[in-house]
Amino acid sequence: MSFFNKPLRTGGAALLLASVAVGAMAASHREAPAITETPKLDGTDFYMFRSYETGRAGYTTLIANYGPVQAPYGGPNYFTMDPDAIYEIHIDNDGDAIEDITFQFDFDNKLAMDGAGIALEIGDETVAIPLRQAGVIKANDRSALNETESYTLTRIDGDRRSGSRASVKSGDRVNFVKPADYIGDKTFPNYAGYAESFIYDIEIPKCGRQGRVFVGQRAEAFAVNLGPIFDLVNFVPLEGAIDQDRAANDDLVGKANVTSLALEVPTKCLTKGDNPIFGAWTTSSLPQAQIEDPSPTYDTDSVFGGAWVQQSRLSAPLVNELVIGLPDKNLFNAAEPMQDAALATYVTNPTLPALLDILFGDAFSGQSDVQANDGNIAPVNLPRTDLVAAFLTGLPGLNQPKGVTASEMLRLNTAIPPTPRDKQSNFGVAGEDLAGFPNGRRPGDDTVDIALRVVMGVLCYPLPLGAELGVAGAVEDQPSDLVNLGYCTPDQAPVGDEPFTDGAPLAATDLQDVFPYLNTPLPGATR
Repeated sequence: MSFFNKPLRTGGAALLLASVAVGAMAASHREAPAITETPKLDGTDFYMFRSYETGRAGYTTLIANYGPVQAPYGGPNYFTMDPDAIYEIHIDNDGDAIEDITFQFDFDNKLAMDGAGIALEIGDETVAIPLRQAGVIKANDRSALNETESYTLTRIDGDRRSGSRASVKSGDRVNFVKPADYIGDKTFPNYAGYAESFIYDIEIPKCGRQGRVFVGQRAEAFAVNLGPIFDLVNFVPLEGAIDQDRAANDDLVGKANVTSLALEVPTKCLTKGDNPIFGAWTTSSLPQAQIEDPSPTYDTDSVFGGAWVQQSRLSAPLVNELVIGLPDKNLFNAAEPMQDAALATYVTNPTLPALLDILFGDAFSGQSDVQANDGNIAPVNLPRTDLVAAFLTGLPGLNQPKGVTASEMLRLNTAIPPTPRDKQSNFGVAGEDLAGFPNGRRPGDDTVDIALRVVMGVLCYPLPLGAELGVAGAVEDQPSDLVNLGYCTPDQAPVGDEPFTDGAPLAATDLQDVFPYLNTPLPGATR
């Protein structure tokens, strides 16, 4: 039974359930002015969960997505990663908001024929072809591929720049290959099989067991009405109020691809001592100085130098889009978690509920509880300590580390076993599935609907999680199962029990149940 599908206008809510708060609203696409200039560095989604593929319960999967809204037909150059940048996944396993482990991906692009590229004899001239392929490409025959992307993967312990470094290997291999993007069915008669050949079993230093890595294009899994939601929420965001023309509308799923950096790591390699909780976030960085080359070549169009400067940062999604104010969006992307207290006002006094009040307050004006709040549908429990817990600390008893330093990141309690894909609730913890968002985040967790409801105050109402959380005397589906959060009360959130939605449904069964979990990308053309 999900608390989103039952009456809620009685009582309070459970402390552990603050974890479903707005700290992970959706995906991040073009979320700050500066990152729009470098889309290859734009982190879009971060997933972190106990692996639920059969036989992999001892592993945790980390998926960092980059390159938003990739048109499947985006040729002829498609969507390579930036060879001048580095892409990183950071792990904090002692709660101090400082990385303890970093997995760093560093890319390189090369043309075929020792860098000259595939060429054809045209008359008495040998001329390089203009395309990335010169024929059909198969898993066992890649000779027609004109450009190859490769990458190295490094484990860094301690500080991401000065810590100890060790290469991740697959046998003697230290350079891994990224499959070409799904150009179309004529170029790739079996793209799924081709891409699967780039999943590598890897030896991660200090882990003792093999993990897996895959980097490549995947189908976008983030479900959201991206266009309408930023057009002043151009729909009535309630179940039953969205008209048929907009029901199940999605601006990304089934229309766009993304590039995934997927890493499966033995869980014990990510945690420290007897603490089962760790936090994580992703970044991308470029060297500080860039000089444009007036005579660019394939290998060099600019000269870079200086210290690495962070360009993008992501953990819980849509934080930068819908929480951080426009003046500080670039700053948030450049900041590290230990600096987050400086932006805490955006969490304690969020503007999104007030914006929704401006847009939809009149639609609720006849309700007595809204009248009691002077016609304002935004929660009035300010400062929003419920959102502080969700954004910056994790929840006591669920995913808050001991002695935690307040900082924005996804946190995962690895002591909670994974839920098989077919039994997952798309509402995660809020749907009585403790293995889901915001205890980490799985690809099938519908974070948009969760967040819309939480930002409007659903945590001020009783939640049916007593039995799942081991509350003494709690019986499933009985009044004793309702537990109280304690941060606020129903009268402080007059529409907090309304079924807010963006009309773009998502379920785990829409996705794969094997690594790398996200679906095969959409082809640029079909036969």
